[in-house]
Amino acid sequence: MRFYFILLLFFVGIGWSFAQNSISLNAQLNDITHTFSIEQELVYTNTSSDTLNYIFLNDWANAFSAKNTPLAKRFAEEFARRFRFAKDEERGGTYISEITNAEDERFIWERPEEAQDLIKVKLYKPLLPDKSVTLNLDYQVKIPIDKFTRYGVDSENNYKLRYWYITPGVYKNGNWEVFSHKNLGDQYNALHDIEIQLTTPPQYYVGSPLNFKSVSTNNGFKTVKLTGKDQLDTKLYLAKSFIFESIQTENHEILTNVDDDDLQPEIKRILLNRILKYYNERVGEYPHRNIFITRDDYLINPIYGLNQLPGFIRPFPDGFQYDIKQFKTITNYLLKNSIHINPRKEQWVHDAILVSLMIDYVNEHYPNMKLLGNLSNIIGVRWFHAADLEFNDQYQFLYMNMARMNLDQPLSSAQDSLVKFNKNIANSYKAGVGLKYVEDYLGNGTVKDAVKEFYSNHNMRPTSAEDFEQILQKHATKDISWFFNDYVDSNKKIDFTIQNLRKTKDSLSVTIKNKRRTDFPVSLYGLKDGEIVFKKWVENIDKTKTIEIARQGVDRLALNYEQKIPEFNQRDNYKAVTKLFNKPLQFRLLQDIEDPRYSQLFFMPEFNYNLYDGISIGPKLYNKTVLSKTFNFNISPKYGFNSETIVGSASFSNVHQFENKELYSISYGLGGTRYSYGYNLFYEKYTPFLNFSFRNKYLRDNERQNLLIRNINVRRDIDPAEAVEEPNYNVFNINYRYSKPHLVDYYSASFDFQLAEKFSKISMSLEYRKLFRNNRQINLRFFTGTFLYSDNMESDYFSFALDRPTDYLFDYNYYGRSQGSGLFSQQIIVAEGGFKSQLQPEYANQWITTLNGSTNLYKWFFIYGDVGLVKNQHENAQFLYDSGVRLSLVDDYFELFFPVYSNLGWEVAQENYDEKIRFIVSLDLNTLIRLFTRRWY
Repeated sequence: MRFYFILLLFFVGIGWSFAQNSISLNAQLNDITHTFSIEQELVYTNTSSDTLNYIFLNDWANAFSAKNTPLAKRFAEEFARRFRFAKDEERGGTYISEITNAEDERFIWERPEEAQDLIKVKLYKPLLPDKSVTLNLDYQVKIPIDKFTRYGVDSENNYKLRYWYITPGVYKNGNWEVFSHKNLGDQYNALHDIEIQLTTPPQYYVGSPLNFKSVSTNNGFKTVKLTGKDQLDTKLYLAKSFIFESIQTENHEILTNVDDDDLQPEIKRILLNRILKYYNERVGEYPHRNIFITRDDYLINPIYGLNQLPGFIRPFPDGFQYDIKQFKTITNYLLKNSIHINPRKEQWVHDAILVSLMIDYVNEHYPNMKLLGNLSNIIGVRWFHAADLEFNDQYQFLYMNMARMNLDQPLSSAQDSLVKFNKNIANSYKAGVGLKYVEDYLGNGTVKDAVKEFYSNHNMRPTSAEDFEQILQKHATKDISWFFNDYVDSNKKIDFTIQNLRKTKDSLSVTIKNKRRTDFPVSLYGLKDGEIVFKKWVENIDKTKTIEIARQGVDRLALNYEQKIPEFNQRDNYKAVTKLFNKPLQFRLLQDIEDPRYSQLFFMPEFNYNLYDGISIGPKLYNKTVLSKTFNFNISPKYGFNSETIVGSASFSNVHQFENKELYSISYGLGGTRYSYGYNLFYEKYTPFLNFSFRNKYLRDNERQNLLIRNINVRRDIDPAEAVEEPNYNVFNINYRYSKPHLVDYYSASFDFQLAEKFSKISMSLEYRKLFRNNRQINLRFFTGTFLYSDNMESDYFSFALDRPTDYLFDYNYYGRSQGSGLFSQQIIVAEGGFKSQLQPEYANQWITTLNGSTNLYKWFFIYGDVGLVKNQHENAQFLYDSGVRLSLVDDYFELFFPVYSNLGWEVAQENYDEKIRFIVSLDLNTLIRLFTRRWY
């Protein structure tokens, strides 16, 4: 009996050790000001073995209080303008009256510098291990609009609350593990019990995962009492109509408003019950009865691809979209609220379990589901390899997108150090496919057993990635240290090839090369008529490894044939045994997903436009797939309908990437173009180049540097009406560019050196943009250039230009480059002098210095001004200026310039004013794509 009593005390002690903290708050809503008045009692227990002299609290509601908080800076880094331009009443904040102890003595507290959403409370006396302290907080919380993070007050005055009250931070391993709100959904709280008494206007309904104790109405206000034990993250919704559906499953009640595709209630109940049953069998029993799943939970972490489809397009069977959306959202919710792990630093454990479960769930219940759903059967679509991809192929594909771009980051990276695409998509997918890689390597369900044990041992208890690693290592029947050392803790790539094959009558001697010098194992397959004859794991490949295998009638060997390994390059994984070619050649219409089983060539129609060739159309033959490659070629001949001749371009390039280096890539190649530069006048340009690209090792820093070395060879037709001084020329060019784009502060610089037979010159341009806190924007650009020497050239073809460069290097996309009048002459590319008015002297054959500036009046309306000095040989330097109004719908992509006053006087009062208006229009698709992807990469 004594033994059982001691055992009971032990388990009670365990329960107490992780449920010691408690929060009791009384909150009253002022619906007019969107403010909660809160009286809160927080009991904090020191569960560590250290003595504490202060306590950290999470006050993430205060992250919205200013435009210089870590949250605001995060928005600016990702070019999210909404918060920067928000009105004060649209943002939020916390206003603390006092923090006192149980004896009503005021604590001294402060907000750490650069962390306005944390609170450091100095204790009156040291808090010993296993002792508690009571903090009474009196404060108000202003709720922001929901446009910033999806949480807050929406346009219908409903409240979607998350991180709206103050919570205790986590003290672990001798440190306070607290950090600021950065819209990552990763607040790290100490486990706590909670009681909420919430007073609101009577029209509001409450949605919450907490238990409802009572509801009462007094003096025109509704009071709701809620309680919960062992909470980590408590969301709460106040809606003017009850927007949630309550669905009872065998052991849980699910409150949800996720879009249901008009499914019948019974079908939804069956699907949700199946999801929870699957979770219980594969992971373990979720400890809380109530499950609160919102549309915002899903939209913050959606099934990418599904969430991009318009509502009227439903390529998947009835129930699939609802099932997979709910599976991801529910599983994510259950893991977040039961595995108490540091979400900022160890999120990969959560992601690995979540994504691997999603893969298995689809394999089990939708084994033939294609990535494109029923669209894969449509004529035209089904011709693409993308139509062949299984639904689960997306995870490896989207991770590999970042690996091929040399933007992948270690899984163990802190969440706030990840670029947005890695944070939202690639790293979680890498974690999931990595765990499946280990599972395929070990076999026998050992990984599944390890996940269950990890969840069982650490459910609702503080844990760490180290605990997960130890359990996984314990269950492994082979060495898997490579998974943690090379896969989790680094961004090393997996890349193998079959280097050599020696054949005898009965055996094959296969030499496998490890191209990346890593410790990853690789699977070797023997194929016959496309069917798998054998599969063998090859381990410990340092540089190369040769193995002997029985021939078994195979006609091809392949590495990673089933693509279970997230390998960097699978195109060189095949070796013919009895076939003529390692892989068959395949032609594809339009760009497609890479199919490593074939040597692929793509062709597609392409068109360009300029005034002289008109619309030019022709085929483009190329090898680039959706995922980037190291070697690319592009051959694009076209027929110009105005010039009635063949024009076009061709290019060949190769790139070498370097991981975790400031010099992250070296590219080199050759490009050529042939187009018209005037009516019945053609130019040909051939350019060999070598480019060095540098970046900050911290990838969220947008700082970039490029050093381009090239030789431009130009051949031009001679215009009989206007003899040119030098129709054919070569220019050796060295160009250095620095850029650091940012929503608030934008910097760029360029230094250029040119050397030709008859001239040499250098130039420099500097650009700066500043967005102030009052939303005033200022743009400054400085340019200066000088000839080092020139051989008395008679024309200004190679001179610096004040407003419209001649572009003798043919770098700019002029639509009518030789036009001296008319609409096409009004196209402006802000380069060299950068003036907008057409002034004299128009060119400088000695030196030029200009300054361009503009500032906004209202949103897209700017005023601009340019000043400069132009110096020509044998003439005095002349001072020039202009000013006007700039309409900037999209910076550098679509802008209009209306001159007002310049050296010419009041231009608006002069004749033919419409001919003075200048415009910037970008029709280049790649340029526009970069505009929309800059917040992701």
